[in-house]
Amino acid sequence: MFKTIEEYLDALKNEMKDADSALIQDAQADAREHLSTALEAAREKSPEVSVADALVGIIEEYGSPEETASAYREVERRTSPILKQTVKPQSALGRFFGVYLDPRAWGALLYMFIAFVTGVFYFTWAVTGVSLSVSFLLFIFGFPLALLFLLSVRGLALLEGRLVEALLGVRMPRRPLFSHQGMKWLDRLKALVTDKATWLMLIYMVAQFVLGTVYFVVIVTVLSISLSFMAIPILQTVLHEGAVMISNDVRYTFPTWTYPLCVLGGFLLWTSFMNIARGVGQLHGRFAKWLLVSE
Repeated sequence: MFKTIEEYLDALKNEMKDADSALIQDAQADAREHLSTALEAAREKSPEVSVADALVGIIEEYGSPEETASAYREVERRTSPILKQTVKPQSALGRFFGVYLDPRAWGALLYMFIAFVTGVFYFTWAVTGVSLSVSFLLFIFGFPLALLFLLSVRGLALLEGRLVEALLGVRMPRRPLFSHQGMKWLDRLKALVTDKATWLMLIYMVAQFVLGTVYFVVIVTVLSISLSFMAIPILQTVLHEGAVMISNDVRYTFPTWTYPLCVLGGFLLWTSFMNIARGVGQLHGRFAKWLLVSE
């Protein structure tokens, strides 16, 4: 018999110790919310009943830690994100050029583009929110403002996790961290401030600005160079423009026999970058999971 909700959650976590950390967080959040809500309702209905006695019926209805863990594993088996190659060539050359058939590579490229926009927004929101919250703590309305800001950080972290899972294929939490609705707003603010997950989320929001900027600059630069090399035959033979123009009077052109090499070089450069982007996407997914998953 479990005397407190925390004992049940500890038992549930122990049952799921081999599961994905994001899945454990989802299971813990759902269990905490259900048990807390049911316990509050039971205590209001029968105040004389102890927490331990009330939990007996609630847990019997919700399920033991073993049953809950088994149910979540079964759901995860059916709904786990599977972003993988449709073709898995064995040779090194096949793996290199097979990147164009790998959804992870395209997902990583799309994420690198989006990361610049989200990074700017996250950074602006984090810096503005922290500055205003700290400044207005001198006034009574500063505390609700700080509470709303920290709750928004939790919401943005959940949204970012869904984006990471969809584009990078890394399992992320699908449930928000439980926040007791019946708790007084000052106690909720204290709980959020003392929770390390809140500060890790803020660190991620600032880091995303730096990483997103780097991703955007690199991908635009590589794409421009690749397209420039592949466009040299068209520039010189069709448009009669020099491949490199210093001024209107000084233009450098490539010999005709180098056209295939230029096109091939641009294609190989972009293919190499897609392989690198795929790896960067997987690394970023692990980084996001490290900071945004609390379990």
